[in-house]
Amino acid sequence: MSETGDDPEDPGDEPPSLDERVTRLHAELEATEERPIEREAARWIGEAQAVAGDAATGDLAEEVVRERVGHVAELLSHVDGTGDESADERVERARELAASVVESGDSTGSIESGDSTGSIDGGE
Repeated sequence: MSETGDDPEDPGDEPPSLDERVTRLHAELEATEERPIEREAARWIGEAQAVAGDAATGDLAEEVVRERVGHVAELLSHVDGTGDESADERVERARELAASVVESGDSTGSIESGDSTGSIDGGE
């Protein structure tokens, strides 16, 4: 069975939902806690993990989740390597998951229609 969603007739072949991808993203980052990683990488990964955890467990609108996952992707862009092969693989999977979440929101255009500053008045 493929995980890519190639067979539209097979309901077990559906792509993971937004919630599933964000939960997996958080789990990948959380798993790096047990690894011996370099201090600077740990700082970026720890911050990304906190934001991903909030996105995964908070009762948030889809566009807010996508925005926060965008922040996770930005934080992970600062990680050049961890000094641990297993942690590097987890960070790479987390980057892929974050990109899939952010890119899936681009097709709707819904993120750009809202105010991303957090301003109550919508920035007017």
